[in-house]
Amino acid sequence: MHIYGPVPSRRLGYSLGVDILPFKTCSLDCIYCQLGNTKRKTVQRKKYFDVDAILGQIKNVIASGQRIDYITFSGSGEPTLSTSLGNLIREIKKITSIPVAVLTNSTLLFRKSVRDALSRADLVVPSLDAVTQEIFDRMNRPHPSLKIDHIIDGLIKFRQEFNGKIWLEILFVKGVNDSPSNIQKLKKVIADINPDKIHLNTVVRPPAEKSALPLSPQELEKIRKFFGKKAEVVAEFDKIQQGSVSQDLKDAILSMVARRPVTLSDMSKSLGKHKNELIKYCDFLLKEGKIKLVIHEGKKFYESSP
Repeated sequence: MHIYGPVPSRRLGYSLGVDILPFKTCSLDCIYCQLGNTKRKTVQRKKYFDVDAILGQIKNVIASGQRIDYITFSGSGEPTLSTSLGNLIREIKKITSIPVAVLTNSTLLFRKSVRDALSRADLVVPSLDAVTQEIFDRMNRPHPSLKIDHIIDGLIKFRQEFNGKIWLEILFVKGVNDSPSNIQKLKKVIADINPDKIHLNTVVRPPAEKSALPLSPQELEKIRKFFGKKAEVVAEFDKIQQGSVSQDLKDAILSMVARRPVTLSDMSKSLGKHKNELIKYCDFLLKEGKIKLVIHEGKKFYESSP
């Protein structure tokens, strides 16, 4: 299954997720990633899945009449690693007027072929957590070929060429990229990139590394004021949107974890749902105290709370 949702998103309304990569295929291995450690770290672009199969799944959901505010390329890896991305965006534009969004880690924007592939999207949400190589290496654990200066240059060029909206996302981890010096440098670089919005985020779901700790709402608000009118805090913290959560899927997850500890992969295979969709539901249940997360031999397991 290459699609999931539509799932409720604070930024994108009801978002139909499109996943065009094998699980955790990425150019980074971020310490805060909610999906865990990267299995395939690469900067090589190639075709992973059949375009017609993906389009068929998208058409079926559109035909169902469900509310879809954005068709969003995100999923379980870096979407620009797929050489099918540009073609998929073009074909989606032929069948629907629903806007297309792409969430990217920005690492390949220095390549013109990648910028061209994104050119037909309505909205691109690139990320930039650091502007020095030292913090980039520590925070995002990139493929060894990646240099932060090239990534910043790619973002600047993309802004110059792209006619759609750009919402730049920065995720802050306590004690890693939240120093006044890094924030000051970020502000200067962001001025050169000139995004339409700046989204400030922090760790709100169980991260790949336990050491990746969140900033408080007050700390994020202070940074927001420093960045100015384009900036907004998007971290959800403890907000729970009960009305947008399927009770049936919550009950199915609770039933599974009541029998034995399960991984996200176990749930996905058993319930036939995409891992990104299940993460949202597990997040709700964690906040409600109905399940708990445990780490065993480097793997994340969800268990029933006593």
